[in-house]
Parts: sequence; C-alpha cells; structure tokens
Amino acid sequence: MEIKELKTKTELLSAFPVMKQLRTHLDESSYLALVKEAAEKDSYRLFALLEEGKITAVTGFKPMITLYYGRFVWICDLVTAEDSRSRGYGEKLLTFVQEWAQAHGYESTALSSGLQREAAHRFYENKMAYQKASYVFKKDL
Repeated sequence: MEIKELKTKTELLSAFPVMKQLRTHLDESSYLALVKEAAEKDSYRLFALLEEGKITAVTGFKPMITLYYGRFVWICDLVTAEDSRSRGYGEKLLTFVQEWAQAHGYESTALSSGLQREAAHRFYENKMAYQKASYVFKKDL
C-alpha cells in the first residue's frame, strides 16, 4: 500500500474514475481543469492510495487560514472506489491528511459532507472522532 501525490496530467487523469464516484457532475476535462486551477490558485493537493499499483482511494485538500478555524486543512474530497470500500482505505487517507496537517503546522482538519451521506457521517464521527461544528450553506449565483 502506498500514498502518492498526483501531479502530472497522466497521474491526475488516472484518479478520475475514482473521483467521479464522488463528483458525479464532472467530466474528465472539467475535473482536470478544476484540479489544475485549484492547485495553482488555492494550494489544492491531490493524493491517491494505491493497492498493488491500483488507485483505490483519493483525497484532495488545501491548507487554509480563517478567523473561525485558525490554521487548518480543508478536506475537499475523500472517496474510496466502490469496489474497495470497508477495507480501511478512507481511514488511512484521512489519517494521512491529519498527519500531513500536523507536520506542516496546522491546528486541525475540517470537511463538509452531503446531507444524504449518512454512512460517511457515521465514519467521520464514530471512527475518526470528528465533531459537527457547523452547517454549510450554499447559494448558486
């Protein structure tokens, strides 16, 4: 098992089939454009967990500073391939992000999760000891 940062176009595209399971609204070209822009403008980083050379889970995150959270890492994306779930891959990636954040001087990690993703909520709260801190509101413009 290996966790690897994805940087090249080929590496980023190799993660798309797994990411698509979470971000179903994206096609390959919009995914690639958004990842590149987020990396350039917002310090977004994308990592994959590989099992025997195959990407089984991915996470994207970005370091941030706000008055509410202080210095923290926002976990934008975390998904395990459907055929690889319940094997501890999400836990390994989330632990990796937490360790990365701590090693780089950040005080916490945070994420949002869709209201319908009840199994994910149980995972975050019961397995990974995350607490509900707020509601996230969105308005399309």
